Amino acid sequence: MDRNPMFCYQCEQTAGGKGCTKMGVCGKTPEIANLQDLLLHQAKGISCYCVDLIEKGETIEKEIVSFVENSLFTTLTNVNFDAEVHVEMLKKSQQIKKDLRNRVSGDKSYPDQATYNLSDTKEEMLEDSIKAGIMYDKDLNEDVRSLRQTIIFGLKGVSAYAHQARALKYEDDQVDNFYFRALEAVTNGNLSVEELIQMTMRTGDMSVAVMKLLDDANTTKYMHPTPHKVNVNIQKGPFIIVSGHDLRDLEMLLEQTEGKGINIYTHGEMLPSHGYPELNKYSHLVGNYGGAWQDQQKEFDGIPGCMLMTTNCLMRPRETYKDRIFTTSVVGWDGVEYIPADKDGYKDFSKIIDKALELGGFQSSEKPKEILVGFGHNATLSHASEIISAVKSGDLRHFFLIGGCDGARPGRNYYTDLAKMVPKDCIILTLACGKYRFNKLQFGEVAGLPRLLDVGQCNDAYSAVRIATALADAFDTDVNGLPLSIVLSWYEQKAVADLLALLSLGVKGIFLGPSLPAFISPNVLQYLVDTFNLRPISTPEEDLKTCLQQSV
Repeated sequence: MDRNPMFCYQCEQTAGGKGCTKMGVCGKTPEIANLQDLLLHQAKGISCYCVDLIEKGETIEKEIVSFVENSLFTTLTNVNFDAEVHVEMLKKSQQIKKDLRNRVSGDKSYPDQATYNLSDTKEEMLEDSIKAGIMYDKDLNEDVRSLRQTIIFGLKGVSAYAHQARALKYEDDQVDNFYFRALEAVTNGNLSVEELIQMTMRTGDMSVAVMKLLDDANTTKYMHPTPHKVNVNIQKGPFIIVSGHDLRDLEMLLEQTEGKGINIYTHGEMLPSHGYPELNKYSHLVGNYGGAWQDQQKEFDGIPGCMLMTTNCLMRPRETYKDRIFTTSVVGWDGVEYIPADKDGYKDFSKIIDKALELGGFQSSEKPKEILVGFGHNATLSHASEIISAVKSGDLRHFFLIGGCDGARPGRNYYTDLAKMVPKDCIILTLACGKYRFNKLQFGEVAGLPRLLDVGQCNDAYSAVRIATALADAFDTDVNGLPLSIVLSWYEQKAVADLLALLSLGVKGIFLGPSLPAFISPNVLQYLVDTFNLRPISTPEEDLKTCLQQSV
């Protein structure tokens, strides 16, 4: 029995809309939650020393950057549930902090996050973790707490995108240094609410920068996505389902399974992979299996194949498939086979390949059913002249960006209903796994284009911005002057990073749901409403009416 209670409110489905205190809705135990709190405590301490060294002109080693990045990513929702992994990371964090402490000089006073020394055993670490808890300082101003946590959750989203880019050898020193500056800022008791708001918006700037970085990495390595039909029904034969977000992991698996008679299916946020020419050239990338992350337990239940989880979106594996689900990167669950990378980033997938062959796969094929993906900014803007002409002629009335994280909480049918209600002279852009609420429906065409354009993964909010900016330039206005409405669903911290990115770009009038974040205090929410006209969703009918009142 865990001795310490937990407190976590970083995801949309947090208990009672207030915070998980006994067990995470995601499956996170109090033990894992408290170890994660302590790991973040350590990352903040590391950052305090790093900021001092940066100010003195020193360069922080990329190994330290990667560790802090992985610490943030590991604590993101539905990533890692393995206590021993957290303990090993905590031990490494103390060694890094000790080395940095020896590099700084002077008599400067540092906060507890920096001066704290990690205890020797897991039991002692758990006792120490109490002071690392979000609600430990009962007297902390609620707006300060709210903004600090918004920054941290935004950083977690940034870390996920930066981690993917780093796997492709793309890095951004500005983003790397920002980890330290932002984590140091949330330990600084002298910062005002106004200064923390500035840091929150700066987190949005970094989210834009890192999404651009990842877009550059993906489109350079795998070429720009192009429209591509994807079969969403199964085919006969052995198979591996790849879930998460990491394109490099998918590529390595495709390389290692080529010619072995194994079908590869994408799952969840990996669906947009089919749009990349350097990935869809593999004939054994046969389709997409299932829907969004929250359905994986029933979708994976007892099927005769293997699953590979490459980033977040892992749920508690059922015993019926625990022996055939594998994790890699920062993902982990106690008792689940983990596939490591060597020093060059290469991963040997022979264990999952052998298991897939042993299981034999599906015994028959279903009749193919196809959906269309691949409308990133390059593909969509290749039709810019037709889009502009259609808008000017009145054939194309409005654009709706409907997307974001999906989840299991009641109320998410709103997004399905809204998409169905969008008039036939409008285009729907979609991204992230929220698209599964409606991406198998038939929407037809308008002005010679599909009415539903799949822009990509959650990080491809950058693509949507590129599309919107280009159209705004064509109409000599800004994004807020376009006939464009943005309706977002959120679940975890990458969605927080995406929202902060849009706000930092000055985008106004965003609809957000299905509920507002528990970590946003009333005063901070009022600031967002007053400054950015941020709106909670209401009903599809009312919100659609509001959206269609906009015009160029």
